[in-house]
Amino acid sequence: MTDAAPVQPATASGWSRKIPAPLLILTAAFLWGLLGIFGKNVQAAGVGPLEVAFWRAVLGGALFAVHAALIRAPLPRGRDFWITAAFGIAGVSVFYGSYQLAVRAGGASLASVLLYTAPAFVALFGWAVLHERLGRRDVLAVAGTLVGIALISLGGGQGVNVTAAALAFGLVAGFTYSLYYLYGKAFFGRYSPPALLAVALPVGALGLLPFVEFSAKTPAAWTGLGAMAFLSTYLAYTAYSLGLLRLPATRASVIASLEPVVAAGLAAWLFAERLSVTALLGAALVIGAALLLSLKE
Repeated sequence: MTDAAPVQPATASGWSRKIPAPLLILTAAFLWGLLGIFGKNVQAAGVGPLEVAFWRAVLGGALFAVHAALIRAPLPRGRDFWITAAFGIAGVSVFYGSYQLAVRAGGASLASVLLYTAPAFVALFGWAVLHERLGRRDVLAVAGTLVGIALISLGGGQGVNVTAAALAFGLVAGFTYSLYYLYGKAFFGRYSPPALLAVALPVGALGLLPFVEFSAKTPAAWTGLGAMAFLSTYLAYTAYSLGLLRLPATRASVIASLEPVVAAGLAAWLFAERLSVTALLGAALVIGAALLLSLKE
């Protein structure tokens, strides 16, 4: 979940400079890899996927709001506020919701791999909307992504439900995550990321609210929701952005591509989710295409 989110805060704190930048990026990748694991556990405790997405946005937004207040970061105003609010609907409401629906429909490992279609969507969006030229590398990566998805669809695996719904939700998650690149390109250099996320996440929660069916939650469910908001949302983005201050974005993307590997490994260990050989080849093509696009600069 890196190529589409070029988060770059203005400064790094003293303690963060003592941590090697690659370790910060690796930490972010590991924490993002836990998203599907937390989501599946919380859903197993009786919480619906859209409610999981809602609480992730609410709790994560609160953490970023506190962060923005502590560093006195100005919030976006006027036209920038409304663009950020629109991003909150697409990049939080739809993205968070579709990702959790993909976890429920197909499993944590499948959802994580399909998320890595985001760079291919960025390339296609740039060609269709921004009239950017598709080079050979772009065409090869998009083709590799399509072939990878086909192989995943045909291969399946133990504990992995490759259904039309699982693929659709996973691809919607990948598409809406690609919007982070376009939004970040315009705004992350002008505002502090905690300030932007302090607006986008609460708006995204409001967008999810009409579709959420709230349920009684056990302490374990609340613990999972809190871990998802703090570890896999607030801490992951913060670690990644601090790592980017001292590491080229290309190298950061390569390191963070371990995210779906983490997700698939943990899903195999905890939930007996195991992609078939054919599906693993497809997953390798999807991740390889993402890396190819990340390295093209």
